[in-house]
Amino acid sequence: MLSVATLWIPFTLVGAVGQVARNAMQRHLTGPLGTWGATAIRFLFGFPFAILFFAAVLLVTGDPLPQPTAAFWPWLVLGAVSQIAGTGLMLAAMTDRSFVVTTAYLKTEAIQTAMFGFVFLGDHLTWPKVLAIMIATLGVVITALRPGGAKGFGSLRPTVLGLAAAAGFALSAVGFRGAILAVPEVSFVTAATTTLLFTLGLQTLLMLLYLGLRQPQALREIFRLWRPSMAAGFVGALASQFWFLAFALTAAANVRTLALVEVVFAQAVAYYTFKQPLLPRELIGTLMIVAGVAMLIAL
Repeated sequence: MLSVATLWIPFTLVGAVGQVARNAMQRHLTGPLGTWGATAIRFLFGFPFAILFFAAVLLVTGDPLPQPTAAFWPWLVLGAVSQIAGTGLMLAAMTDRSFVVTTAYLKTEAIQTAMFGFVFLGDHLTWPKVLAIMIATLGVVITALRPGGAKGFGSLRPTVLGLAAAAGFALSAVGFRGAILAVPEVSFVTAATTTLLFTLGLQTLLMLLYLGLRQPQALREIFRLWRPSMAAGFVGALASQFWFLAFALTAAANVRTLALVEVVFAQAVAYYTFKQPLLPRELIGTLMIVAGVAMLIAL
C-alpha cells in the first residue's frame, strides 16, 4: 500500500506520461503555429482547466480559500519565468548543429535541481540519493549520445545553451516547490492546485503579451485551431497537476530524477512498436537509468 509520503511516485509517473502525450500534440501544431505558438497553447488553453481543477479541489477537500504567504509570489515568478526561459533556451539549443550534445546537457536538469533545491529550499538529499541521481542522469546522457556526437563537447555554444536550458527547468521545479510550500493551512492537494492556477495564469499573460507584440499572426492561428489546441491544453494542465502534486510531497530533485524513466518508455515503444533493436550503448544507458531510479525509490 502506498502512503501519502510515497504518492509522489505514481504522481510523477502520470505526469511524465501526460507530458509525453502533450508534447506529441504540440508537435503536430508546430507547423501551422510556429514554435512559440505551439509552445503557448500549453499555457493559454491549460489555464481554463486549471481553474476547473482548483474549483473541484476546493469542493472535494472542503479546504478554505488558500491564503498564500508573501514568500509565495517570488517563488511563483521564479518558477513560471524560468520555465519559459528554459523552453526558449532549449529551442535555441535544438537549432544548433550539436543537437545530440545539447540534448545530453539538457539531461543535467536532475543534478542541477538537486543543487538548487539544497541551496534555496534546504532540501535534504543523502549521498546515496545524490549517487542515484548521478547514475540515472549519466544513463540518459549515454543513451542520448550517438557515434561521433561527443566531439561537440568542447564547443562553447552547445555547452552554454544546454546547461542554461537545464538550469531554467531546474529553477522552475525548485520555484514551483517553493511556492507550494508557501501555501499554509490547506491540504497538499489544494496547495499544489493553487500554485498551478497562478502559474498558468502568469504564463498565459506573459505569452499573450509576447505573441501580441511579436507574432500576432501566430496568436490568430492559435484561436483558429482552438479544437486541437484545447485538447493539448487539457492534457498539459493535467500533467502539470500531477507534477505539482509530486512537488508538494518530496524534493524537486526526486521528482525530476524519476521523470527520467521517460527515456525508458521511449526505448520500449521503439523496440516493441517499431521493432527497432536496442544498441549496446542504449541498453547500458537504459539499465543505468533503471538502476538509478530504483536506488532513489528504495532509499
